[in-house]
Amino acid sequence: MNIKQDLSKKSQSFLENLRLYLFSNGKEEEEINAIVEELEDHLIEAEARGKTVDHIVGESPKQYMKQLSNEMTTNTSHIFKYMLMIILGALSFLVLTDAVKGHLSYSLFEIIGSVTVSLIFIIAIGSVFKYVAANSLSRAKEYALYYLIGLLPIVLFVGLFYLNRLIETPTFHFGSIGTIITVILTLSFLIGVSLWTKTWVVLIILALLVLPDFLFNYIDVNPDTQLILSTIVTFGGIAIYLCVDHKMTNQQTN
Repeated sequence: MNIKQDLSKKSQSFLENLRLYLFSNGKEEEEINAIVEELEDHLIEAEARGKTVDHIVGESPKQYMKQLSNEMTTNTSHIFKYMLMIILGALSFLVLTDAVKGHLSYSLFEIIGSVTVSLIFIIAIGSVFKYVAANSLSRAKEYALYYLIGLLPIVLFVGLFYLNRLIETPTFHFGSIGTIITVILTLSFLIGVSLWTKTWVVLIILALLVLPDFLFNYIDVNPDTQLILSTIVTFGGIAIYLCVDHKMTNQQTN
């Protein structure tokens, strides 16, 4: 639902934060939409009479959000579904990026560690979303939090990489056929998720992560140059895509 333009920026911001807060607490999307739409109507009427959002939600938006969330039903299956999708999505990225380099091979510690890192990231990002939604932060602080939370899985996976060298556990080798089957199943999963969510962002970002390394393997350049070019293409492509997507979203909203 698009926030109506005759609302003040403060009211618009509150409704957006409320939606984020309720979603982070595992509330049903339909129920969230109904609550936000009803509150939006109240805010429009209040502002027409010269009142502000504070007259509706009181002096503590955080407390209002928490109270409203407690009155709503939490869908545990909804939370589990998204957690499972994020974990499988993270593992899918790992599998496909590794498949470009050759046959798949993972230790038991690596598999368990990857799932654990994904769970930690899910909990952390959910906590950050709720904190940002319930507190009035400056843009700088908000972006700093998102930057730090974005670094978290990278740091954890780097730590996992080195720990995996120190801790010996059974290793599973997929072989040629196993690798092909795993890649097909992984791509099928990602395509299914893209069709379900009606967005191709996952596959586009995955392609930008995987294809440069794959293509540069067939170009006669030294490894250092290949790494630099691959990094530029990957992150430059992701940045361009996100900018274009952001502009298109703004055009559709306005």
